[in-house]
Amino acid sequence: MATVTAAESAGPIRPLSALLRNRALGKLLLLAVAAAVLVPLADAQWASGLWPKALTVDLTEPLGKASDWISDNRDSHPLFLYFFGHISNAVVLSVRGVYLLLLALGWAGVTAAAGLIAWRLAGIRLALTALASIVVCGLLGMWVPTMQTLALMVVAVAFSVILGGLLGLAAGLSERMYRGLRPVLDTMQVLPAYSYLLPMGMVFGNGVPAAVIATVIYAVPPITRLTALGLRNADAGVMEAVASLGATGRQRLLTARLPLSRKELLLGVNQTIMMALSMAVIASVIGAGGLGDRVYQALSSVDVGAALAAGIPIVLLAVVLDRTTGAAGERIGAEPTGSPLLRGWRGWTAVAAVTAVLALAARLSGSLTWPESWTVAIAEPVNTAKDWMVDHIYTGVPVVGGTADWAGHFTSWILDPLRSGLQGMPWWLVLLVVAALAWLIGTWRTALTAVLAMATIGVLGVWKPSLDTLSQVLASVAVTLVLGFAIGIAAARSARVEKLLRPVLDVFQTMPQFVYLIPVVALFMVGRAPAAAAAIVYALPAVIRITTTGLRQVDPAALESARSMGATSLQQLRQVQLPLARPALLLAVNQGVVLVLAVVVIGGLVGGGALGYDVVAGIARGELATGLVAGAAIVCLGLMLDRVTQPTERRKGA
Repeated sequence: MATVTAAESAGPIRPLSALLRNRALGKLLLLAVAAAVLVPLADAQWASGLWPKALTVDLTEPLGKASDWISDNRDSHPLFLYFFGHISNAVVLSVRGVYLLLLALGWAGVTAAAGLIAWRLAGIRLALTALASIVVCGLLGMWVPTMQTLALMVVAVAFSVILGGLLGLAAGLSERMYRGLRPVLDTMQVLPAYSYLLPMGMVFGNGVPAAVIATVIYAVPPITRLTALGLRNADAGVMEAVASLGATGRQRLLTARLPLSRKELLLGVNQTIMMALSMAVIASVIGAGGLGDRVYQALSSVDVGAALAAGIPIVLLAVVLDRTTGAAGERIGAEPTGSPLLRGWRGWTAVAAVTAVLALAARLSGSLTWPESWTVAIAEPVNTAKDWMVDHIYTGVPVVGGTADWAGHFTSWILDPLRSGLQGMPWWLVLLVVAALAWLIGTWRTALTAVLAMATIGVLGVWKPSLDTLSQVLASVAVTLVLGFAIGIAAARSARVEKLLRPVLDVFQTMPQFVYLIPVVALFMVGRAPAAAAAIVYALPAVIRITTTGLRQVDPAALESARSMGATSLQQLRQVQLPLARPALLLAVNQGVVLVLAVVVIGGLVGGGALGYDVVAGIARGELATGLVAGAAIVCLGLMLDRVTQPTERRKGA
C-alpha cells in the first residue's frame, strides 16, 4: 500500500482553510448558520409573507389624539398663545416687512440691487446674469410671486443662518455637543422635505409661519455641519501660535477660528440658500404662496404652460443665488480687483446709493410693480406645444413608440415585476438580504442598523407601501447609474464632452426638486413611471459629476504605466481607471440612491403612490398619523439604503 505523505493528506484541507479565511464568505456562512436557526422559529411563530400583523404597532390612535389636542387648544393653550403664537407673529412681521421693502424699492430698485450686489460679491459677469434673470421674472408676469418667494427666502435664510451658526459654533467648540448633534442632523437630512410640512401646518396652521419654520428646520443642517467642520479643522499651527500669545478663548475664536473658517461658513450659507429655496417652493402645499403656489396649482390642473412660467423664475433665482454665493466664497483670500475707490465700504455705499436713487425714480414715476405691458405670456404657446407633443410624441411614433409607450413598458416590464417580487418575498428573507448586503460591505454594526431600520418599517405597519417605494427607488437608481456612469466616463475621457455638459449639469443641480415634475407631466402625464423619470433626471447630474471627477483623479503614473505596456484605451479604463476610482464610484451610487429617494417621494404628487402618496395625502387631509408614519418609514428606508450602498471602515476588533 502506498504511503500517504503529509502534504498529500493536507491537500483537501488547504482549499477549505483558504475559503474560511475569505472575509466575505465567512460573513455569509455565519449569516447562513444564524438564518438556519432563526428562520424556522420565526416562520413557525409568524407565517411567511408580508410583515406579521402581530409585530406591528398602530400609532393611529395616539397620533390622532395628539392631532385633536393641537386642533382643540391652538387658540387657547398658553403654549400656543405665548410661545408658538409669538414665533408665528415674529415670522409674519418679518416676511411682511421684507415684502413691503421689496415693493417699496420697485422693480427698478430691486433689479438694480440684484445686479449691484452680484457685482460686489462675484464680478461683472454674474452681475449681468442677475440683471437678466430678474428681468426675465418680470417679463414672464411673475414679478409679485417672485417678490413673495424672495421675501420668504430672505427671512428663512436669515433665521437658518443664525440658528445653524449658533449650533455649529457649539458643535465646533464642544466634542460632546458635536456627537449629540450628529444623529439629529443625519435624521433631519434624510427626512423628506414633505414630512416637515404636516406637523408645522398643524402647530402653526397653514400659511407663511408654518412654511418659514419648516424651511428653517430643513435648511439648518448644512450651515450647522459646515460651521462645525470649519471651526474643528482650523489650522492647528495658527491656533497654537495665537494661544502662545496669551489670547483668551473668545479672542482665539474671533481672531483665528472664525476667519480661518470663512470659506466653510460661506459654503454653508450657499447650501442653506439652495435648500431654503427648494423647501420654500415645496411649502406652497401649506400656503406659502409665491412661485411655488403657482407651480403647485398649475400641476394640479396639468397646466404645463402656467407651471413653466412660474418654474423658470425659480430656476433663475436658484442659479443666481448659487453662483453669486459660490463665487463670493472662491474670492475669499484672493487679491482684490476693480477700482480702489469702490472697494470695501465705499463699494457698498455706492450700491445703496444707486439702488435708492432708482427706487425713488420708480416711485415718482408711479411704476413700482413690473409694467403689465412689458410681460410675455408663454403659457398658451407652451400648452400648444405640449398638445402637439401629446398628439405626435406621446404615442404612435413609428418603430420607437411614444413617451406613453415608454412609460407603460417601464411600468409593466420593470416596476411591476420588481414590486411583485419584493412584496412576494417573505419578510424574513427581505431582512436576511438586507443584512447580507450591509455586512458584506461594512461591519456587523452596519448590518444591524440596516436590519433594524427595515424592521422598524414593518413595526410601523407600512411594509407593503414601503416595498412599493423601494421598487421605484431601485429601478430609478439602476437607470440613473447606467446613464450616469456611461456619460461620466465619456466626460472623463473627452474634455469637449465635459465642457458641453458643464452648463447643463449646473442648471440641473440648482433646480429645486419641485420643478422637475413640470417636464415629466408634459411628456408622461401621471403615474409611477413619470415619478421615476423625475427622480432619474434629478439624481443624474450628481452621479455624472462624481464619476467624472473620480476617473480624472486617477494617478497619471498608473495610466502611463498601462500605456507603456501596450494596454488599449478600453483596457486602461477597465483595468486601471475603474478599479482606482472605486471609492468615487461607490459615492456616486450612494448619492444616486439618496437623491432618487428624495424625488420618488415628491412623485406622489404625480401619481407615484406608495409612501409619497401617504405623505401628500396626510398633509392634504390633515392626518398626522398617515403623514408622520410614512415620513418615518422613508427615513428608515433611506437609512437602510445608505448602509447597503456605502462601505464602512472596519475598526480593529470589529
